[in-house]
Amino acid sequence: MALSLPANPDLEHLRREARRLQRAVRSGRPRAVGDVERHHPEGAPADATTFALSDAQLVVARRLGFASWPRLRAYLAAAADLSRDPAALDPASEEADETDEADEADEADEADETDETDEADEADEADDAHGAGIGESASLASPAALVAALACLTYTDRDDPDRWIRSARLLAHEPGLVDRDVFVAAAAGDARAVRAHVTADRGAATREGGPFRWPPLLYLVYSRLPQVDAVGSARVPLDAGADPDSGYLWQGLPTAFTALTGVFGEGEMGPGRQPRHPQWRALAELLLERGADPNDRQALYNRMFGRDDSHLELLLAHGLGRPSSEVWARRTGEPAETIAEMIARQVDWARDHGLTDRLALLVDHGVADAAVLEGLPRPRVPRGRTALHQAAFMDDVEQVRLLLADGADPEARDDVHGTRPYDWAVWARADGAAAVLREVTTRHTRGVPDGEG
Repeated sequence: MALSLPANPDLEHLRREARRLQRAVRSGRPRAVGDVERHHPEGAPADATTFALSDAQLVVARRLGFASWPRLRAYLAAAADLSRDPAALDPASEEADETDEADEADEADEADETDETDEADEADEADDAHGAGIGESASLASPAALVAALACLTYTDRDDPDRWIRSARLLAHEPGLVDRDVFVAAAAGDARAVRAHVTADRGAATREGGPFRWPPLLYLVYSRLPQVDAVGSARVPLDAGADPDSGYLWQGLPTAFTALTGVFGEGEMGPGRQPRHPQWRALAELLLERGADPNDRQALYNRMFGRDDSHLELLLAHGLGRPSSEVWARRTGEPAETIAEMIARQVDWARDHGLTDRLALLVDHGVADAAVLEGLPRPRVPRGRTALHQAAFMDDVEQVRLLLADGADPEARDDVHGTRPYDWAVWARADGAAAVLREVTTRHTRGVPDGEG
């Protein structure tokens, strides 16, 4: 069973959950008893008063995919040093909080004012000038931390091209940052600067730091700045001992976000907000040649939503679907999902969404049985999200045009937000699809769809 944990899992919280379950079972609550029936190897006790805390802990652990409570505890202990929460560490989020607080204070001041004086007007103008600079001169974060943070995909709802544009502008304003900070140098893909840092201090190639407490290699592969020499920059830390399987546990969840994950990009917010690295193929080949595990669960998940299979072709050529290093299972003590479960997820998505070329690719490489191509179900339309919604979200211009030519309705609205394919394209920064759909959509509004989840 694949592991399934809440974000930022906490042992004390899980202990309290086990105590609540114990009390609920002893009180005879049907849902709690059913939970025990499903997850306890001995089922629900005949005498509820004998249901011990250790039994409740076992049920909680097995519900999350662990064989036992001690295995869950061991995972949490191992994950503690590997976990990163980009949302909490992002210095740009501190600016947003400061701006919100300043706005609230301004609103309160306006409500309290009864007379406006020249002195108050001057103060307001000064506040406005200060507010306009928030995020740059007024930020509590160092310029280097801000540039590095804004440059990188964080896999939060903040991912957006505007961040990378702002990072590039800050760096252009202070280009010397690449010579003062190895993490900025890596994010900028400046091989000369990265090499200078590593030559001066070989430990800089592997030392974690910067706003997200990552090694330089991760800033390089998760950055979406225009980079000077991405591949050359990656070679420097790798030649100096950087781990090609570098990564972190996003909010403590069990599927590692690795260097390969950053290279391949994409994800639940679509390729407009979470694009693949511009040099993804060359960087991925470099990492795989240096020993990166091709069975990258998170990379496969992030890239499965679109029709493009180029990532699969590359990974299959390097051993995807066959046992490899499983380095992250060793680091945490538990596989996030087995190789069979990993492939099954890809097969299930492809079958549900009519991706027959992907199924054939997996079959041809011997990692899926030919039977997966038989009896294909009708493509799913979850929550009213049509194929045109999906193509728009993924900025798949060719598919958008094909669907429209086949009679797809550009006015169809999904069941959750009541928005149309054009709205999805605008929200996802899918500019190509939005341009096509704009011509056939009657009224233009900005959609706010959820990610794939």
